Amino acid sequence: MSNLIGVHDCKADAKGRVLFPVALKGQLLDVIDKGFVIKRSIFQQCLELYPRPEWELVSRDVNRLNRFVKKNNDFIRVFMAGVREVSLDGTGRILIPRDLVNFAGIKNDIVLASAVNIIEIWDKEKYEASIASTMQDFSALAEEVMGSIPPIE
Repeated sequence: MSNLIGVHDCKADAKGRVLFPVALKGQLLDVIDKGFVIKRSIFQQCLELYPRPEWELVSRDVNRLNRFVKKNNDFIRVFMAGVREVSLDGTGRILIPRDLVNFAGIKNDIVLASAVNIIEIWDKEKYEASIASTMQDFSALAEEVMGSIPPIE
């Protein structure tokens, strides 16, 4: 699967259904029939939508953890809390489960934001606030995170 690109403004209806943007759907043609996994984000008040092949990679790493170590077991329990399989319906919508809508504080206006190999699902106001707060120190963050990576030759 290639890296996803784009930030898409969408609407969620009262039941949590979201029409998947055509531009995003086009980037996922090779995996869309395999479905998706949706879960709570660890670091932000948003949701993460994994194409099924990406989820398989993540769950393989989680399955390597020794479950006889309490902190590993605790991590797995919380990491997997609320995880659901979702797929596009006949009209091209995904249904975000109610508990995940509540976790992310999703109202009506939402953002589907590509995050390399997954899609973050945000309440629009929360997304804009998160971007604004990160932008304040983004140059320092960019230098710290990317500054030590050698260029590709």
